[in-house]
Formats: sequence, C-alpha cells, structure tokens
Amino acid sequence: MGTVILLRHGRSSANGSGVLAGRMPRVGLDDTGRGQAQQLVDRLADVPLAALVSSPLLRCKQTLEPLAKARGLTRVAESRLSEVDYGDWTGRELKTLAKEPLWRVVQDHPSAAVFPGGEGLAGVQARAVAAVREHDARLTAEHGEHVVWALCSHGDVIKSILADALGQHLDGFQRIVVDPGSLSVVRYSETRPFVVRINDNAGDLSGVVPPKPTKRGRRRGRSAGTSDAVPGGTTGRKDNA
Repeated sequence: MGTVILLRHGRSSANGSGVLAGRMPRVGLDDTGRGQAQQLVDRLADVPLAALVSSPLLRCKQTLEPLAKARGLTRVAESRLSEVDYGDWTGRELKTLAKEPLWRVVQDHPSAAVFPGGEGLAGVQARAVAAVREHDARLTAEHGEHVVWALCSHGDVIKSILADALGQHLDGFQRIVVDPGSLSVVRYSETRPFVVRINDNAGDLSGVVPPKPTKRGRRRGRSAGTSDAVPGGTTGRKDNA
C-alpha cells in the first residue's frame, strides 16, 4: 500500500473570523494561506508525488494550485473529503455555538455528535477513511506499493483519518491538532497504517518517502518492513538498518 500526505488547506478568510464556515461558498485563502500554498512547492520538492486528491471546496483547490502547476499534476476532486456538513451551525459565530448543549457532545463524545440539519462526525470519518483507502488502493495498483500521493482536506476530516490510522476511538480525535497549512503523513500496509507525521508545519518531508524494496523483500512477495514495526523503534534511516 502507499504513503499519503494529509494536507489541511492553508489559512482561509474564515479561519480568523470566529465563524464556522463549513461548506459556505466562496471561502478562499487569505494572504497567509496563499503564502502557505506557495511554500508547499519547496517543502515537497524532494517528495515524488503520483497524484493530488482534494475536497472540492475553493480553499482546498487554491491550496493545491501552485503545487499542481509545479508538478504538472491534475487535481482530482473527491466529495467524500469535503468539509463537515455542519447544517444549521454553518455561518454562526463559534462563541455563540459554544453555549449550545451539542457543543459539549462535540468536545467529549464526538462519535455521538450529529449537527442539526447536517451530518454526524461518525459518518464523516466513515466517508473520509473509505475515500483515502480506495484512492490509496487505486494508486498502489497503478504505481506500486511505494507510491506517495497527497490529499487536501479540512481539519476535522483529517483528524478523523488520523484517529483511524492510530487505532484511536473517534471520541479521542479532539486530542489531535491539525493547523491550517500543516502536513500529516500516513503509510498504509497490508496489516495496519503507520503514522509518520502529525501537524508538521515546517519540517523536511524527504524522510517520509518510503525506501525501495530490497531483493530479499521482493522474493518474499513484499518489501521488508512495510507491515512490521521495528523492535526498539526505527533508527531514522530509510533502510532501518
């Protein structure tokens, strides 16, 4: 299976407004967000990318535009990676929403949270994880198990994907922090995902590129180490030697 870079869109015009934008139309990047989008070109310069998949919302499209142009890749829109449908909460001030009884459910028991007129967070996780795994399987079949690809989505969506990869109950996903413009990385394998990075805002991403399979690994029918954790922890080297 492949390695996916989970990119939260750059800072948007709504991020600092105190309003829950959700799926409101025409919410684009602000000046900081546009700078973050441009910086992606250099941050991922040493990472071979086979594909770009994203939420169809404007802020995600704008985040990937410089990278797509630099790599000559076409962005694939995926509706299952779209922002949470917050229903009647969309467009309301966060300070007002914090007084709603549902707010505490979202904080303490998000698997039970269903937004009025919208969707539940458990459903968000189900659709997002299904989309990631399907695209990863497709790209692995096309490019091999050492494929690296990127997706661009939204905070709660990415947090739910990371919770699944960590084997963590959705009720604990509020412990995960995913900033605008940050990168997280998950490497999938036959038996389980490996979480390589979370909320990386400025680090060198070359280390997330998986090693090429060894001859011995190919004879076994898989690459050595793709499904097994190294006792004592990895050494930091790509070959784990």
